[in-house]
Amino acid sequence: MSILAVNGLKKTYGNIQALKGITFSVPTGSVFGILGPNGSGKTTLLGIVSDVLRASAGSYKLFDEAPTANHRKQIGTLLETPNFYHYLTADQNLRIAAAIKGRGSNDIDRVLKLVNMEQWKTYKFSSYSLGMKQRLAIASCLLGNPDVLIFDEPTNGLDPMGIAEIRGLIKNLHKEGKTIIMASHLLDEVEKVCTHVAILQKGELRVHGHVDTILATGDIVEAGAANNLQLQKLMEDYPGVIQVLQQEKYVEVYFENNDTNLESINKYCFDKGIVLSHLRLNRKSLERKFFEITQAN
Repeated sequence: MSILAVNGLKKTYGNIQALKGITFSVPTGSVFGILGPNGSGKTTLLGIVSDVLRASAGSYKLFDEAPTANHRKQIGTLLETPNFYHYLTADQNLRIAAAIKGRGSNDIDRVLKLVNMEQWKTYKFSSYSLGMKQRLAIASCLLGNPDVLIFDEPTNGLDPMGIAEIRGLIKNLHKEGKTIIMASHLLDEVEKVCTHVAILQKGELRVHGHVDTILATGDIVEAGAANNLQLQKLMEDYPGVIQVLQQEKYVEVYFENNDTNLESINKYCFDKGIVLSHLRLNRKSLERKFFEITQAN
């Protein structure tokens, strides 16, 4: 069963196309990252599936069914900066949130413990750090023990310690069986937390699937010989090669995996009559992989 399935989702604001026919599905039990630069349509997409915005075209399903109020009761959502009363305590703010949601009034101590905020429950919201405020917002999402959580940029603005705390919390919630859908512009965040990813660029879906597949980082081998054109043609037939490019001085050979053996490459070329004058192994960075995906036509 898919938790969320969007089909041809579009959103326009006048002449601006915020979403251009997005289609993907979120598997049950996944941490699904919606990744893209600022302005790529991530928040618009989450706003539509959270019933805050109306789509211009297309449709979506929750739990393999047309979305209803009952479905949304199974979803905890954090789309914007936490909206709490600054002069009230964590306990008081969560009681108000539970009353508004119509659920979770007996769940406050549990959710405060989950986000490591129980010792701060009697302190006013105004005294909290930004990370503590974000953890309290997540606690509010957890009221009533929803099966699915939707977070928009959950670590935005946090210092490294705050980021690590939120990442750890998301991982723990995933271990408890929650399905988590989160938008982020941080590649590192998605790689460390998410199991699946959809990458958006200017309202278009570039790619989606399992993180290990989408963000796979194969080897790049830099090689040189007296005749680089001949070397390029030779390496195009080497096992595991997906692309060979001519650079100014050398040939760049792109591999599917990151277990390339330079000794084998050297022997392969020598046996084919090409003596290498240069051979070096590089690792493709996640940043480069992300750039390639988002800049592809």
